[in-house]
Amino acid sequence: MSSGWWIADYWQAGETVLLASWIFWVIVSICLHELGHGVAALWEGDDTPRVTGHMTWNPMVHMGGMSLVVFLLVGFAWGLMPVNPSRFRHRRWGDAIVAGAGPAVNLILAFVLLTLAGVVSGVVLGKDDAPAWGERVFLFLFTGGWLNLALMALNLLPVPPLDGSRILASMSSGYRRLLMHPNAGIVGLAVFMLVFWITPFGRTVIGLLQDVAVLWTGLIQGLFI
Repeated sequence: MSSGWWIADYWQAGETVLLASWIFWVIVSICLHELGHGVAALWEGDDTPRVTGHMTWNPMVHMGGMSLVVFLLVGFAWGLMPVNPSRFRHRRWGDAIVAGAGPAVNLILAFVLLTLAGVVSGVVLGKDDAPAWGERVFLFLFTGGWLNLALMALNLLPVPPLDGSRILASMSSGYRRLLMHPNAGIVGLAVFMLVFWITPFGRTVIGLLQDVAVLWTGLIQGLFI
């Protein structure tokens, strides 16, 4: 019987490895995503991430108390990396570079983790006497890889305050002016909730990303069988 709380439901179902993997990778992936923004901002000449103390591994700094509370309640979280685009050395493309650095980190993580999951599947789980820890390691790696694919796709949506909106604004002056409207953030959040969570679009995207993760893992697995 469902308790209505995702952590309790996973625990009662005996999905402790999946639960631990989800908690670990959500926090680590968001922190690395934000650090990607920070490194790119520093490279662009903006020391705001360092001055504000955000060049750290501390999830409380990147996610904040509210994000962590929401994560514990519903399994969803977000992060923040303060930057000052007026300091970027590339006036036109600096913001797009910094915004794109976060999703790029997620893509790299997804590639590494899913590749390792494929190796574990082929080398360890491909044996007749496969050890029990192999399944746990595979689930840990696959969960992290799929999650980072989802974070990359989510953040590339051209909806404020997601990274995709800043990238598109660097390409379109009209969209940039639109983002300057005081209600842009609220409207963007409403559009995001409508399109990604209420309509079938979100489930379709998640399904496609899962298929991509399974396909890549299977290709790597095939190299060792």
